[in-house]
Amino acid sequence: MFKIRYLLFLCLPLLLLSWQTDTDLPVKQQVTATLKADILKEAAWALKQDPVTVTTETCSRSSGGKHDFYSEGDYWWPNPQDPNSPYIQKDGLTNPQNFVAHRLAMIRFSRIIGALASAYQITGDKKYVKQALWHLKAWFITPETLMNPNLQYAQAIKGVATGRGIGIIDTIQLMEVVQGVEAMQNSSLIDQQTLVGIKGWFSQYITWLTTHPYGKDEMNAKNNHGTCWAMQTACFAKFTGNKEVMDFCRTRFKEVLLPSQIAADGSFPLELKRTKPYGYSIFNLDAMTTLCQILSDKNDNLWTYQTPDGRSIKKGIQFLYPFLKDKNTWPYAHDVMHWESWPVAQPSLVFGAAAYGNAEWLNTWKKLDHTPKDEEIIRNLPVRHPLIWLN
Repeated sequence: MFKIRYLLFLCLPLLLLSWQTDTDLPVKQQVTATLKADILKEAAWALKQDPVTVTTETCSRSSGGKHDFYSEGDYWWPNPQDPNSPYIQKDGLTNPQNFVAHRLAMIRFSRIIGALASAYQITGDKKYVKQALWHLKAWFITPETLMNPNLQYAQAIKGVATGRGIGIIDTIQLMEVVQGVEAMQNSSLIDQQTLVGIKGWFSQYITWLTTHPYGKDEMNAKNNHGTCWAMQTACFAKFTGNKEVMDFCRTRFKEVLLPSQIAADGSFPLELKRTKPYGYSIFNLDAMTTLCQILSDKNDNLWTYQTPDGRSIKKGIQFLYPFLKDKNTWPYAHDVMHWESWPVAQPSLVFGAAAYGNAEWLNTWKKLDHTPKDEEIIRNLPVRHPLIWLN
């Protein structure tokens, strides 16, 4: 009898382990298991890519120089009454003739660094860090190819503006670059001089974001643009150790973004008014949850914060979740473009699952598309490599 009990005692941990399902594992382990094959495939692609920065292609309509990021407003078109007159707006309808090469280059850069950093986390192979450094130096350090740390000429409109604060949303693509550097910065391949140079670039950009009139305009935007200003500024401030700006963004989330953008039922009324209410609601929820992921710590947890009248980011996820699970239940107008491409594996679900221990949200995230091909969706999905965001 003693021997039987002893054998049962030895075997019990193995029996319990065999009964454990994937959903019992920590969120980061589940995310790794879900994405590993895709990450290694994308990282293999990234290892073969040469750097492409803003200096690779220029536009004659830009008022800036070779090192200045330039883009044109998506929803602006030639006036059919007079092709030589200033462009006119068609909200939600993208003009495919506008210059977006720099934006595409930045998205490509973000994908490369996100994939390499994720693969490095999984494998520990330094070849991924070595390749990432080549691209990082090209964008932020090498004099011949670097980008100037401002967005003075973004989202220009022919005949109307040489640049606008609204264009600042384009650099949300740099967040995964920052997260990637943080995931790799302890590697012996990254020397302090390079790290200081990269952080110096982002410190300069934060100064521009917080002092230039375009930066202030975007900060005060009342819809997803204001959210994205806070999200990316907080991300860059955390990377550079700028506690003052981080605290400012926390306060802005509590006192401005939640009270003015999330309704009592968790919806985003300003986004629901747009011509793409579904996509914009998803995008804004992703941005708010990413902001919570960036800034929450043991002393100030934005995931649990509520306004005095009960508005919270949790309510935002709870409102939109049924329509992410089944968009056919969406009770509002359908988007004028790209309706068929949403939703994909939205970061709001994986971050929310980690914050609240919600297995249902995580399981829905697992089933959604992790490798979207629609460029509009990719542009509005700055968190494409959640593994490097989960600490």
